[in-house]
Formats: sequence, C-alpha cells, structure tokens
Amino acid sequence: MRDREPTVRSRELGERMRQAMGRAGLNNKEAARLLGWSESWVSRLLSGKRGGSAVDVAAFLGACRVKSPERDQVLALCAELHTPGWLQQHGSRLPKQLVTLVNHEDQAVDYSDVQPMLVPGLLQTGDYARAVISRVANVPAAEVEERVVARLARRCLFTRDWPPRFTFYLHESVLRLPVGGPEVMADQLHHLLRMSVRPQITLRVVPVSLGAHAATAGPFIFLEFAEFKPVVYLESETSCLFLEKPEEIQAYRLILAALAQTALSEEESRELIATLATELYGDREDQDDRA
Repeated sequence: MRDREPTVRSRELGERMRQAMGRAGLNNKEAARLLGWSESWVSRLLSGKRGGSAVDVAAFLGACRVKSPERDQVLALCAELHTPGWLQQHGSRLPKQLVTLVNHEDQAVDYSDVQPMLVPGLLQTGDYARAVISRVANVPAAEVEERVVARLARRCLFTRDWPPRFTFYLHESVLRLPVGGPEVMADQLHHLLRMSVRPQITLRVVPVSLGAHAATAGPFIFLEFAEFKPVVYLESETSCLFLEKPEEIQAYRLILAALAQTALSEEESRELIATLATELYGDREDQDDRA
C-alpha cells in the first residue's frame, strides 16, 4: 500500500492513537511487537500517512487497552477518513473543534484569517474576548471564563521559536463596532497597533468605501503546512467544518488573492486604526495620565 498525503482526519486519528499508546506506556516498537506489525508501519499509521482499516485501528486500540466510549469515538473517526470535509457538531461544552483547530494551528507555516465581523481570535484582548463570548446565546455563563482562557492561550503561536507567517484581514466595521464599550475597544485598537508591527504579522483592513468585497460570504481561516495539504476552517454557532478538497482550497485562495488586491496596505491600515482609536475613543493613555 502506498503512503498518501495526510489529511485533517488522518492526522487527528493518528494523534488519538498516539495518545492511547502513550497512556498504555508503549512506544512504536513495543506496539508493533504486540501486534505483529513492522515498526515503520506503525509510524506511518500514527503520522497519518497511511490510513488503517477499522480492523487495524480496533486491533491497535485493543493492544493499548482502550475501552468504550473512547474506543467508539476513535473508530467513528476512522470511519470518516474518506469523507470529504469534516463536520464536527458541538454543544455547550468547550467545543471539540477548538482542540482540533489548535493542533493544526500549531503545525501551520502560513496562517491567513479573514474576519469581516469581529477582531480575529488570535488578536483579541482578554476583555474583548470576554465581551464577545459572554454575548453568545449558547454559552453558559459558567463557561465564559474557561473559553476566554482557551482563546487567549492560542496566542502562544506568536512566541514559538518558528512561528507561522500570519496574515489578518478585517473589515473596517470591525474597528467601529463598540464591543465591550469605549475602554475595551480603545485597548483593543491599541493592541492591534502593537501586534501589527511584529515582523511575522501582516494586518490589513478592508475599507468600508470598497462596498461589497470578496469575503462577504463570511469569516474563515486558511492554514498551510510544510508537509500536508492546506485546510480551510469554517465555524458557525453549532458546528465547524474543515475543508480539504482541491476545488474548495482554490476557491478560498481566490478570495485571499482578491483581498490582497483591494484591502488597505499595512501602513494605511495602521493609520486608520490609530485614527479611529483617537476619533472614537479619544487618546486613552492621555486620559489615564490626566486622571
């Protein structure tokens, strides 16, 4: 059997199996010996380069002494290996798809985030994130802080030894929407200015004057990897979707290319953010000094 290009599903399956192996106190060599497989076969299975059958996966889980309901969850994931697009449903708990997204963010070499409605999650301050999450109708009040912490923890991507190259597109209306009130928005705009000058970050604003634009269909995250095919991540109130088909990837590449042609430059975007911070919310630092 020839190795194939790993996908979101095969990488997630491999990660779940690797975690089970670790909890059982086994390594690749020991697992291969128990199963009568070659060590290289186990390695490719866990890397997502070779999609095992349900029988193979069940045997592996048995060797790792995995019991239900986790066993059933992993086998269900195995059954989805050849289903284009990976739909994950989630309820009121901290959503599973966040874990999957974080895992893929950590492996990305290029990260493009298009947000026509809110500040991108990675660029949100704690107070802004809290104001957004607390207004989500389906998030219980008791879970707000947990979700804020989870969102802020994702910012560790910026401080990795080899961080991805980030490109953020946000609509001008995002900068004018008074999320959390004047003080919260003032802090958020100043935070955007500070982040925009980091060498690995490109932040560009889509101006209101443009009218209709390429991202009117909604927000998305486009992730590119050194060894895997690109993935597009979409999220709604009750589900998320990882897109992998070549034609889907190409469609979102075209959106990014159109935005690159029409959005304000980095310098123009910084000037607009700074202007709005002053015009809409005043010079917060000067106000603090006078208080």
